[in-house]
Amino acid sequence: MTAHPSPAAAPSDGPRPARTASRVLVLNSGSSSLKYQLLDMADGGGRLAAGLVERIGERTSRLKHTCLATGETRRHDGPVADHDTALKAVAGELSRDGMGLDSPELAAIGHRVVHGGMFFTEPTVIDDGVVTEIERLVPLAPLHNPANLTGIRTARSLRPDLPQVAVFDTAFHTTMPEYAARYAIDTRLADRYRVRRYGFHGTSHAYVSRATARLLGKAPEEVNVIVLHLGNGASASAVRGGRCVDTSMGLTPLEGLVMGTRSGDLDPAVIFHLRRVGGMSMDEIDTLLNKRSGLFGLCGDNDMREIQRRIDEGDAGARLAFDIYVHRLRKYLGAYYAVLGTVDAVAFTAGVGENAAPVRAAAVEGLAGLGLAVDPESNAAPGDGARLISPAGARVAVAVVPTDEEWEIAAQTYAVVRKGD
Repeated sequence: MTAHPSPAAAPSDGPRPARTASRVLVLNSGSSSLKYQLLDMADGGGRLAAGLVERIGERTSRLKHTCLATGETRRHDGPVADHDTALKAVAGELSRDGMGLDSPELAAIGHRVVHGGMFFTEPTVIDDGVVTEIERLVPLAPLHNPANLTGIRTARSLRPDLPQVAVFDTAFHTTMPEYAARYAIDTRLADRYRVRRYGFHGTSHAYVSRATARLLGKAPEEVNVIVLHLGNGASASAVRGGRCVDTSMGLTPLEGLVMGTRSGDLDPAVIFHLRRVGGMSMDEIDTLLNKRSGLFGLCGDNDMREIQRRIDEGDAGARLAFDIYVHRLRKYLGAYYAVLGTVDAVAFTAGVGENAAPVRAAAVEGLAGLGLAVDPESNAAPGDGARLISPAGARVAVAVVPTDEEWEIAAQTYAVVRKGD
């Protein structure tokens, strides 16, 4: 099991676990899914169990549970009516492995919450007031926060005596200076409607920036890192001395890089044009930009592996989609280099970042003048752990750093409850 360093602890209040309790159950509740992992923080965050309940509310629901201690995997197909039923089913699977929700070794439950606004800047023990505030933020994340709240309410009903901690995707980015977080619109309107740049994927950017520093043998406070989180959703961040100073996503996860199905940056007037000239409704435009754009809108595929296969077969549409994707990525890479002034490392992470060697090579191609390059052999070599892919002696390290958002949530959760002991 891989050990990780502990994050800075955060203040807390609320119920306390027994001092011997060291396990954290991490819940990531989506609109129709529930992902979970059980980790033992006394073992450096070693995983004990993991699983997924998907298609909640459908007749074709499925639960896949793996006990990592024994290697046993169990699958169950059949209707799961709601998240309450899903979490009870998860609790049952954990109990079969001797690790149920009633275990005295369970210290806390950590919940991923997408949007914390400016109110939540650190992991927070959940009480009724916290739930109310997360509800107030629903208009800023209407696709995510309601589902996160469902998981919180369900877990609290099952274990009201256990500390439950919310870890926010936006929290890592609250260190951005105002000049990076503000949009250039009327400040009174912006403040009234909470319009500003919040950023997302924060737990990933926090974890990867620290892991990159560790790979370089330095403390996070000693390095400047550009993190490129490239999955179906994609974001970049500029991290100076362990603190985010800029990130590509904004008010919502739509801004920034070209993504699997999201457009990323575009002229706001495109929306007006589609409404006035195209006759599209706001809901239709919303669907277009979030679900029918990005790589999928450009070439009909949002899987980089399939796009690369099509490129290898001479598909011009796939090649154009790839080139647009990389062009936007290079623009942000250069911009964040300028923001930081000096860069110690560029870290690629998430599904595309960790596995698509052609994307990594294309992103830094021609940037030797900035000290950026990849070693072709190292870049092409498969690997599971954090590793350098830049040439020996390169001025700027280029790294592949697998993200671990579940561990990050567990570590932040455990730090909160341990500080309260």
